[in-house]
Amino acid sequence: MPEAPRFINARTALLIVVANMIGTGVFTTLGLQAEGNPDGAALLLLWGLGGLVALCGALCYAELAAALPRSGGEYHFLARIYHPLLGQVAGWVSVTVGFAAPVALAAMAMGRYTATFLPLAPQPTAIGVVLAVGAIHAFDTRWGARFQVGATWLKVGVILVFCLAGLSVEAVPGSLSPWPTADTLDVVFSGSFGVALVYVAYAYSGWNAAAYVVDEVQDPQRAVPFALIGGTLLVTLFYLLLNLVFLRTLDYAALAGTVEVGALSAHRIFGAAGGALLSAILSLLLVSTVSAMVLIGPRVLARLGEDLPALQVLNVRNRRGAPTRAIWLQQGLALIMISTGSFEGVLAFAGFTLTIFALLTVFGVARLRRLEPALPRPFRVPLYPLPVVIFCLIGGLSLGLLTIERPLPAAIAGLSLGTGWWLARRRG
Repeated sequence: MPEAPRFINARTALLIVVANMIGTGVFTTLGLQAEGNPDGAALLLLWGLGGLVALCGALCYAELAAALPRSGGEYHFLARIYHPLLGQVAGWVSVTVGFAAPVALAAMAMGRYTATFLPLAPQPTAIGVVLAVGAIHAFDTRWGARFQVGATWLKVGVILVFCLAGLSVEAVPGSLSPWPTADTLDVVFSGSFGVALVYVAYAYSGWNAAAYVVDEVQDPQRAVPFALIGGTLLVTLFYLLLNLVFLRTLDYAALAGTVEVGALSAHRIFGAAGGALLSAILSLLLVSTVSAMVLIGPRVLARLGEDLPALQVLNVRNRRGAPTRAIWLQQGLALIMISTGSFEGVLAFAGFTLTIFALLTVFGVARLRRLEPALPRPFRVPLYPLPVVIFCLIGGLSLGLLTIERPLPAAIAGLSLGTGWWLARRRG
């Protein structure tokens, strides 16, 4: 059976992080956040705070990836730091939520964007994207990597053009001001702000992407920290600029509760024809997000197959190094979510569950330092333990608020975790 080739250099690893992060969240969640937080300054602070939390997480994952250089992400880290059973549960969550759900969300968002300029039903478009991207990555690892790099550079270029154009036009009447008001602090300390932070955390999810493919990265102990930290900083800048543009170009009545925020903003900036063209380009950019998840997710499944005899079938690779069975399992789960789930429901469920395991992994930095102080650490978290404290404090607070105000997604996430624990115990 072919071994996994090291086909990812530092630049490609950084672009994988960028592509994983810039997906559905930034183009679709501002309207949901604005519905309960009608203050422009509070909304920008929300995205800045999300960037700070993501950077703290990236610093922690960079230390773990350099000290424990092996693919698998949370599955590998939690199994090593806490217990193999917890790692298996994290692997189960990665299968069902960590990658299949973001693939479904990106494809669903693309379907919605496409429907704004073409007479196509969103669901068939989403299904077609999932199948086409899966076929590219299942055929050849290097084909998949080249497709990913090209799609990500296109995404970065379009976002820069969009931001420059959006910042050059006058703010529309009725739009939310980015400057603080007398009500800003009240909004920041409201329960809806905490819930919105979970949506923002989902939009920033992907900052840990390079940690899942360590075995296929060249010089991983240097390249992976570079990709995690550099990619997170770059995307934070993009997110703040994009949301400032959305706030300037959409009045509050059009923004609140709207999912297709990017498409509406493009129409306001470029007019009907230009807006339709940019909406088409934005929809194509979501293919990069789907591709990044297909590049990353099946590697976790393959790692599970390598370690667990019952799942060995998932570690089968073709002669070009692609884990074809793992890819099609992930894409099949994404298709089920597209066919049965609502956008908002899948979003809340994914954000809640992913945050739980990210919290455990970040706290694992402190635990591993205590258990194995002599372990070589080519990269160490600066200002330790401040990044660990910030990430755990804000992440834990947002999860608590979400559980209070959105109990159904929390209950479904708990059921998924319980199922994963039960399956892991049976296989253990």
